[in-house]
Amino acid sequence: MSGLSKGVGAVAVALKWDPSPLAAPDHDLDLVAATYRADAPYGQPAYLVHFERRSPDGTITLNRDSRTGQGLGSDEIMTLELDRLAGEFVRVVVGVVIQQRDGRRTFGDVANAGVRIAEGHEELSRDDFSGVPWATAATVAEFVRDGSGAWAFRGAVRGFDAGPAEFPAVMGGRTA
Repeated sequence: MSGLSKGVGAVAVALKWDPSPLAAPDHDLDLVAATYRADAPYGQPAYLVHFERRSPDGTITLNRDSRTGQGLGSDEIMTLELDRLAGEFVRVVVGVVIQQRDGRRTFGDVANAGVRIAEGHEELSRDDFSGVPWATAATVAEFVRDGSGAWAFRGAVRGFDAGPAEFPAVMGGRTA
């Protein structure tokens, strides 16, 4: 976190995974960010950022979108400029969903999947999805704005049995 209780400012979420074995259908994992307004912090998202898109105000951007996991380093990278996000937004949830085009796939089926969340050079969280091998989607970060306007990071991987169409509707729900 930044010094003197300024909270979290600009964050990068990097997702990686290994390509599928030869002759197997490609694994396609996608980063998704959902924003929530003060009047419905656990309701439906105000908007979503995914699939090579950015937020209407440009504060959340998916900079890289891979459909195969091929290449070196991170396969997908999302940047969140929380310190520039309008005051009406009080919560941002970031998740990962596995495309299910060629049959059901879970995190246990995807080799070397991992997510890293950092603010500048400071790592806030890292996870390999080993705690949710049964899941087809997972939330990986929650950012919450407090009364002073500062953003706090809550890192916890929470698994879901939901596909790309269903995940945005459930990813921001309250935890049990």
